[in-house]
Amino acid sequence: MKNKIQLLMGNEAIGQGLIEAGCQVAAAYPGTPSTEILQAVIDRREKAAEPLHLEWSVNEKIAFEVALAASYTGKRSVAVMKQVGLNVAADPFMRTAYIGVKGGMLTIVADDPGPHSSQNEQDTRLFCLQARVPVIDPASPAEAKELIRPAFELSEKYETNIVLRPTTRICHSRQNVSIAKPITLERQANFELDTPRWSATPAFLPALHKKLNANLEKISFEPDWQPRLTSGDNSQPRTALVASGIVYSNLVDLLEELNLNNKIDLYQVLMPYPLNPDFSKNLHEKYDRILILEETYPVIELQLAHPGAVGKQNGAVPREGELTPDVTHQALAAFLDLAPPEEKPEERRGQRPSLCPGCSHRSAFYSIKKCFPKGIYPSDIGCYTLGMNLGAVHTVHCMGACISQGAGFYQAYQQDAGDFPTIVVTIGDSTFFHAGIPALINAVIQQARIIVVILDNATTAMTGGQPVPHMGIAAGNVPTKAVAIEPLVKAAGVEFLEVCNPYENDKFEDLLKNADEYIRSPQGGVAVLIARHGCIMDPAVRKVQDSFLVTIKDNCIACLICVDKFECPALSMDKDKNLAVVNQDRCIGCGTCIPVCPVDAIIKEEK
Repeated sequence: MKNKIQLLMGNEAIGQGLIEAGCQVAAAYPGTPSTEILQAVIDRREKAAEPLHLEWSVNEKIAFEVALAASYTGKRSVAVMKQVGLNVAADPFMRTAYIGVKGGMLTIVADDPGPHSSQNEQDTRLFCLQARVPVIDPASPAEAKELIRPAFELSEKYETNIVLRPTTRICHSRQNVSIAKPITLERQANFELDTPRWSATPAFLPALHKKLNANLEKISFEPDWQPRLTSGDNSQPRTALVASGIVYSNLVDLLEELNLNNKIDLYQVLMPYPLNPDFSKNLHEKYDRILILEETYPVIELQLAHPGAVGKQNGAVPREGELTPDVTHQALAAFLDLAPPEEKPEERRGQRPSLCPGCSHRSAFYSIKKCFPKGIYPSDIGCYTLGMNLGAVHTVHCMGACISQGAGFYQAYQQDAGDFPTIVVTIGDSTFFHAGIPALINAVIQQARIIVVILDNATTAMTGGQPVPHMGIAAGNVPTKAVAIEPLVKAAGVEFLEVCNPYENDKFEDLLKNADEYIRSPQGGVAVLIARHGCIMDPAVRKVQDSFLVTIKDNCIACLICVDKFECPALSMDKDKNLAVVNQDRCIGCGTCIPVCPVDAIIKEEK
């Protein structure tokens, strides 16, 4: 029977591939560009041949450990995350290379060259080289899907975790892919006790490391994973191109466009690590000049160590950013002495990102800035990072760092034995569960005098509304036990805890001032406010929320406070009339802008 063809986004194709390959346990923490992979499995779970367990884990470390234990029982499993999520999972990830797995285990890590939505451009392939973990670099959405089943088989053959590394352009591009019937493995969970392996102490590790090295060498010679050669016609003798990932696909298209396809030897590297030593030897013997194209770091280039190779190490290929078709064209033209491509005009950037109209975070940030104009505002990863537009976010580092940094700021200032600035930390509800709880405990026991505002909008908003632990919903909208934030905060030792809707400006600002008084009192410590209002993008929130017709009267003085300092996208300036105006198509009628106006020019009417 002929397989059905569907047009799928890369992440959807990967999710389909996991189901087809008999994966039974999938755990993830959402993060662009990886988010839609688990969601694709959730959406297709009815098509699976065998039972599935799917979860949005509290963080990436936990997701990895859940998938790892499932693989110990012989089931196929996957942990899904973005590149910075691998940092969170690094501890179990590094050790698993030594100890191994039983059932096939994949770790899908979506990298973000550019970066488009990340705090760095780290290259998972380089991470895997350090960790001694095989990594696969697909060149298209269809290839990413098709590589999943053989990757599981490779994992089981060598009892090792395998990394599949799609990048943003793979994850979010669309391509026709072949849909196959999911396989049935009929595996029953069977954890076989092997204490020296599963609980390996340092005494066992040298032998496990030796076995790891031997397996990596064998994997490097696996015939199905060797670099693929498209031979040239000898018009470019002793010259070759080597590429991997989406850059390979871009390069194939570019060579065809320049009428250079089949003119020069071209290698696609499917598995950048471990690289077959015979492949390296072959390149050293057959070629004098090689152009190596890869994102983001010179992982292949470092392993080849070819004296005639050019790439990122010598600057022939940019050391940062995406290797887009234009960038690839420039590098190829320089390498082959072709006419350089025409320079395209720099793309104009659109309006800077802003919090949504009616977002409760905007109200919270405005109140924080109003109450403590000279404060220090550490914040975190999420849509609330956009509080920097309102001047209410001073630092953003990594998940959960805001509380630790807030405590660090306090410890530095208190050493000077004088007054200290008010330090207001902002952290989202999902981020609080992800990495904020240990930081809060540490701040309490170290007696940091800071205000922590947990921006609770009841969802993981930045990545598309995945469930959070205190809402009692698991992956696929399955009901589960809710874990409330308040008892966790109290259990961490916090004595000042208040909850408020930030839409209620006066009440929220009074609580902020009370919190400031508390942290400066003799018995003071960490004060926590929960700013609670559902995400305005949730239709259920909009349905129950009061909505008004918001307009601006002629007594507007064009002070720009509502437009620039409150920065609601529904507000702008009419330059001809020199008045602020409301875009009714964008305004949701929340009225949170009304107390911002110093002359009461913004009013609301019943719709």
